[in-house]
Amino acid sequence: MAQWNDYHHEDEDVDGEERDESGVDYKSTGRDSLVFLVDASKEMFIMGEDEEPSPFDMTMQCVRSVYTSKIISSDKDLVALVFYGTEQSKNPRNSFKHVYIYHDLDLPGARRVQDVDGLRGEKGAQVAGETMGSGNTNLGEALWCCSNLYSDIKLRLSHKRLMIFTCRDTPHGGDSERDRQARTKASDLKETGVVIDLMHLMKPGGFDVSLFFCDVVSPPEDEAELGLQMEPCGKLEDLQKRVRAKEMKKRSVARLNLCLGEGMNVAVGVYITALQARKPNAIKLYRDNNEPVRTKTRLYHTQTGSLLLPSDTKRVQVYAGRQIVMEKDEVDVIKKFSDPGLELIGFKPMERLKLHHHLRSAVFIYPEEEMVTGVWSACVNVFALCKYTRIRNSPPRFLALVPQKEEVDDGQAQIAAPGFHGIFLPYADDIRTLDTPQLPTASESQVDKMKEIVHKLRFKYRSDAFENPVLQQHYRNLEALALDLMAPEHIEDLTMPNVNMIDQRLGSLAQEFRDLVYPADYNPEGKTAPKRKPAEAAGGTEKKPKVEMSEDELRGHVQKGNLGKLTVPVLKDACKQFGVKVTGTKKQELIDALTAQLTK
Repeated sequence: MAQWNDYHHEDEDVDGEERDESGVDYKSTGRDSLVFLVDASKEMFIMGEDEEPSPFDMTMQCVRSVYTSKIISSDKDLVALVFYGTEQSKNPRNSFKHVYIYHDLDLPGARRVQDVDGLRGEKGAQVAGETMGSGNTNLGEALWCCSNLYSDIKLRLSHKRLMIFTCRDTPHGGDSERDRQARTKASDLKETGVVIDLMHLMKPGGFDVSLFFCDVVSPPEDEAELGLQMEPCGKLEDLQKRVRAKEMKKRSVARLNLCLGEGMNVAVGVYITALQARKPNAIKLYRDNNEPVRTKTRLYHTQTGSLLLPSDTKRVQVYAGRQIVMEKDEVDVIKKFSDPGLELIGFKPMERLKLHHHLRSAVFIYPEEEMVTGVWSACVNVFALCKYTRIRNSPPRFLALVPQKEEVDDGQAQIAAPGFHGIFLPYADDIRTLDTPQLPTASESQVDKMKEIVHKLRFKYRSDAFENPVLQQHYRNLEALALDLMAPEHIEDLTMPNVNMIDQRLGSLAQEFRDLVYPADYNPEGKTAPKRKPAEAAGGTEKKPKVEMSEDELRGHVQKGNLGKLTVPVLKDACKQFGVKVTGTKKQELIDALTAQLTK
């Protein structure tokens, strides 16, 4: 029989675990696809002012950044790189002139990153000129070629996006016939679900999107989507920011109904705004061919060795020394509390929400219905209390829905989306009562001196300004191995304190605080090591004495159902003490053997 905790239903989800909410099932949702359509005209290779990189070099750096980020975060997504306005042609049967498919729509990989690296810098511009060259432009045929890339893919695509990088606002030089063909083909692409974005770069005299591209690009998909930007990108950071905002479709971890009352439901999406980044799990490979190894679990009878089917097993929970046996269907019924959804309970003043109520990172609630707008504005100085059940068989949680208004920057890029932050609230069982230790109280002079230190060391903290150095070093090492680099790229650990700056800001305050708090002979660097015990000094370790229990004590534990609180070594010693034979070494097997022996 399997223990209760060993049972995990295929639909069960531990809602408190943030990592369970981040998974994306590509079989059911499909994959994202992204095509970079890059202008290869001579204007793209002109260097910027003050030694700024050329528009072509900026574009290649953005493409490389997306490739590497896809490899790390979304390695199942598809990407492609296509140049238009080239002298040479490279596409199926070369049916499209002046269109060069550099990368087909496929998975990102180390080889593709190396190819893009070869197009960066001055040497990259020379390679691009020798390989592709610059020729006539026909954006309509380039869009047609990209349409064929999508149609050749047999996989299910959930989101199709095409980004156009150019510094020319009139790609055809006023040729109305080619402009019309390009607009027609762009309209055909948008009807098939392809989202067309423009990443226009700075050029002398400015970039006027109204001349041509305003009729080519797609409108925003929703009010949270970043629309067409009128100002061109003059710096690499601005271009990378726009690309990051567009490259990936926002996926909701759940779509639920928010019940406001009987017969009043609003469809909402649940999004994750912050999730702890972790190293990916290692994949075991078969050493002969480096193919991934698939593991399968089989259950066998401990005495007969016969294979057990799922119907042959039951679930058990030990309670008061008795084994409570249940069928799988009974366990499913017990685990189900409510149907998935959000149910409004009421409203509370905002001051009732405390900092220690935040158990984990919040989720973001956004209405899925276009007719529902401005709901968050109705919550003024209050938060909504809801019962939240994400999926079937997941335990219900209480959420505090805190409203958030929309915020945009000077470039009309959205900084904060309108909606609700869903803050997970604790149950009464989650709150602990701690005995605060009695410590000496600091004097007023010591407190005032520390206030001066705190004031000197204050700075504006932004979480997005600090990267995890362990993860960054891990991915740099992987990148160096995959790209055959001589050494991994150096990373700067921003979590390390700047000691020189701290000393410069504090001046003599640190020494003054030390004189107020610590005695004159105090030396924090000169702590003596604790004396070792005689057994350790002799080169050995002191063994812990064995804890022997009488039969009456063990019987008392069995009657109370407290055998599970004993450690495995204590249970093994008890089995040897009373001559109990066990077939395994697991804790539950030892408990079952002792229970059977002492309840005869």
